[in-house]
Amino acid sequence: MIGFSSLASLPRLRDYVSCRVSSYDKTGGNKDAWLIRGGERKIIADIRGPACIKHIWMTLGLPQENYLRRIVLRFYWDNCSEPSVECPIGDFFGMGHGIRKNFVSLPLQMSPQDGKGFNSWWPMPFKERAIIEVENQGEKDYWHYFQINYELYDSVKFVEDLAYFHVQWRREMDTEGWAYKEKFSAESMKKNQRWYNIDGKNNYVILEAEGNGIYCGAHLDIDCFCRNPNDWYGEGDEMIFIDGERLPSINGTGTEDWCNCAYCPRQEYNAPYHGVILYNGTKSWPWKGKQTIYRYYIEDPIRFYKSIKATIEHGHANTFSLDISSTAYYYLSEPKRGGPPLPSVEYRLPRPDEEVYVPEK
Repeated sequence: MIGFSSLASLPRLRDYVSCRVSSYDKTGGNKDAWLIRGGERKIIADIRGPACIKHIWMTLGLPQENYLRRIVLRFYWDNCSEPSVECPIGDFFGMGHGIRKNFVSLPLQMSPQDGKGFNSWWPMPFKERAIIEVENQGEKDYWHYFQINYELYDSVKFVEDLAYFHVQWRREMDTEGWAYKEKFSAESMKKNQRWYNIDGKNNYVILEAEGNGIYCGAHLDIDCFCRNPNDWYGEGDEMIFIDGERLPSINGTGTEDWCNCAYCPRQEYNAPYHGVILYNGTKSWPWKGKQTIYRYYIEDPIRFYKSIKATIEHGHANTFSLDISSTAYYYLSEPKRGGPPLPSVEYRLPRPDEEVYVPEK
């Protein structure tokens, strides 16, 4: 069995061959990037197993920042016809909103200069074959640099009891909070019967999957495009339904608690498993615009055997109207499609910063 603990396994002389696929200039020159033309779909790695991808690094020469949402990254495992990973490339590497920004977590990082160096450390074992492709769904060309490091094994026994890596990307451009839509005040909404949410109806769905697997966490990319009753994006409780539960067996205590912070955080903070990557706000509106938070279940992964539905309220009891996108990371015992097919480019693009609606009082 493969050892994944980096420091603990370093002195152990395991049996594998170190390999890499990269965009290096095979002539010996310095043209170390592939040109991906507008509308092009291209395989960047086709790896024969048994093997395990250990690290992926990429950087992109983009015509404009929103290409982080126009470029799609796909992974296929062991000849499965559908991608287990299908995700906008910026979101895959831990940051949404079509933004590059320096941050550090254990499985994902964006490195200087200005977050342009993308890193993934998620282990990705497979038995027969891995195909990684990119699709440029924009009209303009861009330059793609990459290095994919993996371990190659001489027997499938090294990976036979390991699950396949999956990613699920979702977005709701308007979560249609009832308190916002019906113009409740911060106090009056607490007197409404909808204030008591037990079954998670109308929660934002982060992950919904069937199979035998492990949920490893997610990042949420929230755009506060309107002023909600208590004027911040949090207080939404996490609710996770395991193996077809009618009521969730895993319940959280608020959005800021989900990302292991507290008291409506206004500070950016990066830790191995949790943090606030992006904070925006003004003195008059402390949570205006784009925010990004994350929680990775590395030490405490969430096990399921038949199915999982991981959700979170948008404001307590789904009172708030927010623009939320999310990227969830998980493993399944067999490769299959990682979530619903991606929506159109237009639906994926980040909301313009100036597009903020403040209702009349």
